Amino acid sequence: MRFIVNLDRDESGMLVAECPAIPGCISQGATEQEAIANIREAIQACLESRAANGMPLTVTTREVEVTV
Repeated sequence: MRFIVNLDRDESGMLVAECPAIPGCISQGATEQEAIANIREAIQACLESRAANGMPLTVTTREVEVTV
């Protein structure tokens, strides 16, 4: 499966990785490579947990541009 992951730097300098298609699936890392490796593990764990609990694996997300 392929997932979109958002990477944002927090106030301490860590990269926070979030998978919007899996609610609550968040990880972090000191580098982009570490954050991506960590979110990959988090996604696998979240999918296993959701499957074990009879939950849908993902939710539908959409990207739209908003002009302000």
